Amino acid sequence: MNYEVKEIVTPANYLASEHNEMNNAPKQYRELKKKYPDAVILFRTGDFYETYCDDAEVCANTLGIVLASGGTVKSYRMTGFPRHALDTYLPKLVRAGHRVAICDENLP
Repeated sequence: MNYEVKEIVTPANYLASEHNEMNNAPKQYRELKKKYPDAVILFRTGDFYETYCDDAEVCANTLGIVLASGGTVKSYRMTGFPRHALDTYLPKLVRAGHRVAICDENLP
């Protein structure tokens, strides 16, 4: 068999790839994930904390919550929990060895 290299994937071009669900996740999440790649990023959206892509899978597995698909064409993984449950879920993530970044809404 003859194989031909179509694409060389490096961390930099993987994040920019059209095939990566990260491109479809919310813009602020993508920007913060580049800045804090080793942290699970929890986004406060209204009365919920949401997280996306690989972070969503970490939360679903660690916290035992449902992993769903988000976006207009269900193009990325997401999960979330009510904001009043932060005191329950945050310690579980930390005890499991995860760094966590909490992003609250900028309210006037």
